[in-house]
Amino acid sequence: MITYANPKKESWPIRMAQPEQDVDLVQRIAAGEDAALQELYAAYGQRMFAFALRLTGDAAMAEDAVQETLVSVWRSAGRYRGEGRVLAWLLGIVHHVALKALRRRPQPITDGMAENLPAGGGLPEDQALVGEQARWVRQGLQSLSAEHRAVLELVFYQGLSLEEVAQVVNCPVGTVKSRLSYARQYLRSVLSRQNVEEWR
Repeated sequence: MITYANPKKESWPIRMAQPEQDVDLVQRIAAGEDAALQELYAAYGQRMFAFALRLTGDAAMAEDAVQETLVSVWRSAGRYRGEGRVLAWLLGIVHHVALKALRRRPQPITDGMAENLPAGGGLPEDQALVGEQARWVRQGLQSLSAEHRAVLELVFYQGLSLEEVAQVVNCPVGTVKSRLSYARQYLRSVLSRQNVEEWR
């Protein structure tokens, strides 16, 4: 079995590859080329791990989810038909694997869920507000379902379109919109109750 190190942010910058390059990588993986799987991991390992971490709130579970996703990619690359971006295909596998792991072994959500919240201003008072805001957002995220957290992550952190999110989480676009709207309104209400600036 092929093993890969846990991607670190400083080691795995996000690559904006051309779709045809990604499709070529998948085709090479389907042909049994191990180097192509390593290239795909180098390109998207960080984003896969970040998504799994936000879903599970546990670094070890996120690493396992990425490993299982890579194994699935290796086995199923020949069935990829090029419908949609490779990134959406990968995140769809991560989503499935991570939720399956959560159902098997429920874990409390940790601070990892809000590691990459948008930064605020540079003034000390702004930073204090951002810190307080992040704390309440973390608490709000803890009470959201994994499905709602997934939609937030895919839209705001992974930059996927609503159609791509629907592909990843395997539900209609209308359901994605509903989950996104609910999650945003819920987090706003959490912050409003704590008299801090609304999360945007």
